[in-house]
Amino acid sequence: MSTITQTITEPLRTLQLRSESPEKTEKPAFKGTKYDHDKDAGGAKDSEYPYAWALPTFNNTTYPPLTPYEHKDPGLEALKHENPREFLQNAQVSDLTPRFGADVSGGQLTQLNARGRQQLAKFVAERGIVVFRDQDFQDQSPEWMLQDWGSFFGRLHIHPTSAHPLNHPEFHLVYRDMSKTFNYEFTDRFTSSVWHSDVTYEEQPPGLTTLFLFDSPASGGDTAYVSQVEAYKRLSPSFRAYLETLEVVHSGVEQANFSRAGNRGGTVRRDPVENVHPLVRTHPVTGEKALFVNKQFSRRIVGLKQEESDATLNLLYDHLAKGVDFQVRVKWTPRAVVLWDNRITAHSAIVDFDSAQDGRRHGARITPQAERPFLKQD
Repeated sequence: MSTITQTITEPLRTLQLRSESPEKTEKPAFKGTKYDHDKDAGGAKDSEYPYAWALPTFNNTTYPPLTPYEHKDPGLEALKHENPREFLQNAQVSDLTPRFGADVSGGQLTQLNARGRQQLAKFVAERGIVVFRDQDFQDQSPEWMLQDWGSFFGRLHIHPTSAHPLNHPEFHLVYRDMSKTFNYEFTDRFTSSVWHSDVTYEEQPPGLTTLFLFDSPASGGDTAYVSQVEAYKRLSPSFRAYLETLEVVHSGVEQANFSRAGNRGGTVRRDPVENVHPLVRTHPVTGEKALFVNKQFSRRIVGLKQEESDATLNLLYDHLAKGVDFQVRVKWTPRAVVLWDNRITAHSAIVDFDSAQDGRRHGARITPQAERPFLKQD
């Protein structure tokens, strides 16, 4: 006989288990829609696609420079909770590695109330990246995704150059089909891997970030994540101490110029900026230190000569890229939602598929901004 958990009536709304079934059912898998933007956009394939609302658009809307805002991480409230993992009590949790990453099944993120979301923020800060399987998240309205969910974790960021759904610029879309890619990608390199944290050129880069896929090839298109906390810990104490004295320039100029050259969608909505951040930053909830550099947006170390800066940054880029023992590779499944903390976790798309043969990859990211990076001295 099927069983189902009883409705929870406590102040905390926990992740709810689905009913069990004695019959084995085939696990859902992506099909990889064969879609050619140049030929199919606006046609029958769009009218039949349940997520047509999230297809990429570009317009000439421009935005003023971002202004500072006060951010308080929701995870700070969870520090006061007697059991800050109470929201997971009805879910199955598997660690992806002993100290980095987790995979959760059996619950729905959409059912979490404020207390549960606070605990979620703390959990993601501790694990770096967490995969939630079989979610009903993408069935919610875009307004709910942005204003109810995303804005709970911080001010929503509007990307200066990427595609977004019509009337919803707060979504950042990842998109590649048979004729178009609207991603920040390069084809003149050996590998598609580019380790980065998102938009670190902003004065207040993102914190807890949400990504989910509507459509994807049946195989390929995984996402790799690396712990910048563990990367920091692997360095010698003397080198860590030296790095903590340094600051790095992060720049959005190259990304803007990529679009201005006619790539992606040819759109730049906000003038590019550069900001200086500490090379090592402290997470406000866990207190842990993490490297905060990435090859995509970090440009130079303040106060060092060019050769010194290049040597130091390239050593750290190489350290992050080769640290297989503090990385995880997430295989996407239909209705999976991945949450990671952009302050302590870098990632890379893995473009190991051919959209002409393997189908479209289409997803959306919600990117709330966090505090300005800081380093708390011991």
